[in-house]
Amino acid sequence: MTTPPVLLDHTALAARLPHQGTMCLLDAVLACDAGSITCRATGHHAADHPLRTPLGLLAPAGIEYAAQAMALHAALQAAGGAAAPRPGFLASVRGVRLHVTRLDDVPGALQVQATRRADDGRQASYQFTLQAEDGRLLLEGRATVVLDTPLSVPA
Repeated sequence: MTTPPVLLDHTALAARLPHQGTMCLLDAVLACDAGSITCRATGHHAADHPLRTPLGLLAPAGIEYAAQAMALHAALQAAGGAAAPRPGFLASVRGVRLHVTRLDDVPGALQVQATRRADDGRQASYQFTLQAEDGRLLLEGRATVVLDTPLSVPA
């Protein structure tokens, strides 16, 4: 299998995400256009993975991989990727189907794909998938992200 070229490496994408250190789960952007993004992640085997439980890295953690891909897609689309990331939060996930129990025992890299289905400037809807390096589907679903919504902060 041919490895796709890297459009953005970990350092470049970390500058566009609020997630830092080991919580920045994506390693590279492999493809990106106005409607979708494809990213690669390899840290799912790490014993110190920030989402790892005593049972391992459970498949629902894949939703966070997808959420970071969505945030990165939005950041890259804003002013050609030069603008600061817009604050947002994952408002809902629907239709999530887990095809595996754990991600840490999946060999090779993970491929994270997010396709924007709707965007009105205040919220965006995405369809997402996580696949193994061999193309096996691991996780799929839909998510809604709400942008620029001030959250109350305790005084």
